[in-house]
Amino acid sequence: MNDFVKKRLFHGFITMHILHHAKDQPIYGSWMVSELAHHGYQLSYGTLYPILHGLEKEGLLISSASTVEGKVRKYYALTPLGEEALSELRIYLKELSDEVS
Repeated sequence: MNDFVKKRLFHGFITMHILHHAKDQPIYGSWMVSELAHHGYQLSYGTLYPILHGLEKEGLLISSASTVEGKVRKYYALTPLGEEALSELRIYLKELSDEVS
């Protein structure tokens, strides 16, 4: 597969994973890297954080900070706009899955 195409597809899959997990509970970077690794994605923090920041800038996530074991941890939660986006993405994913399966 072309690296450009693969990168674009994986970015979309990663975004869906982030929105999905942020809907259930606030997430943070190191947990998300670990969770994505369980699905076969080897992501660096230098790749993940720009995605998180972009989703926050678009209004899909909102962040808050909390001190954990003496360190500040930034948590990301899904916004109502993010929830709408996730619902729409799920419809598109199902439609695509049905078509290509």
